Amino acid sequence: MPVGTAATVKAMSPDAVAATGAEIILGNTYHLMLRPTAERIAQLGGLHKFMNWPWPILTDSGGYQVMSLAKLRRIDADGVTFQSHIDGSRHRLTPARAMEIQGMLGSDITMVLDECTAFPATEEAAAASMRLSMRWALSSKEAFKASAGYALFGIVQGGIYPELRAESVRTLVDIGFDGYAIGGLAVGEGQDLMLSTLDFTVPLMPTEQPRYLMGVGKPSDLVEAVSRGVDMFDCVLPTRSGRNGQAFTRRGTVNIRNARHADDPRPLDRRCACPTCGHYSRAYLHHLTKSREILGAMLLTWHNLQYYQDLTAMMRTAILGGTFSQFRRAFMEQETEEPLLS
Repeated sequence: MPVGTAATVKAMSPDAVAATGAEIILGNTYHLMLRPTAERIAQLGGLHKFMNWPWPILTDSGGYQVMSLAKLRRIDADGVTFQSHIDGSRHRLTPARAMEIQGMLGSDITMVLDECTAFPATEEAAAASMRLSMRWALSSKEAFKASAGYALFGIVQGGIYPELRAESVRTLVDIGFDGYAIGGLAVGEGQDLMLSTLDFTVPLMPTEQPRYLMGVGKPSDLVEAVSRGVDMFDCVLPTRSGRNGQAFTRRGTVNIRNARHADDPRPLDRRCACPTCGHYSRAYLHHLTKSREILGAMLLTWHNLQYYQDLTAMMRTAILGGTFSQFRRAFMEQETEEPLLS
């Protein structure tokens, strides 16, 4: 899912996002409740109409942003009180309020309010955080107004501790959700710890509902997580990297700012069908990025989103064809960056 935090996928129009093959995007409760407010979006017809995106939208409940962005916050058993990072105004976010906000936005997939456990955290601290999130998950389910075509996902927490992750999964399954997310990863633990946590968490999760790894990640993260049974992802990496001169290709990552690209007439990726690769050279993209032209960010973002959609499409094809293990091996053996012109 491309990330459209504040009702926009940065540097992209909705039509351009859809052209990459994306069928669902992510919005964020925390940012939208502060600006322009969920009430205003509801008055204007809901988030889909507001941002001209007629396809599904998943909204993150805002718990992670409260913990990472709020100037001041106080957590209690029923929710969190915090000051906006924008203007210092005071707000209260509870499970019921998170459900209300996402309902006003018209989210197709609503996420429960949770506390994203910090890393590193002791097992005792991770246990307390996870159990608070489980309390909030139950409250979220009780407050959620279920209707046909709309879903509510629970979020598994528990840090890097197998017993805590198992307890979290059991609790969420007992409550009952339409899908199950894995939270609390990609917060500084590194790929090895993330994958080892998936190794003992994913097999415990139901196979009948989607399994969603939140906030991940690099292309290799996606391939490795899919090999472990994860179905859904979101991450700011393709858009953020595009704005910072980094492109993902089938031959590895390209830093278009590097001087080696200044005279290179080739496209970023010969096998990519995006407009960036079809019409613009690496030399031109290098010039745009070095000149800090807005078009550079737009073209690189378009390419990166196309690359991620192509990657997931290739994984789906490999799974259906029974060749995923071969795909995974070939992907991991690819070079880190395409060689210089000979």
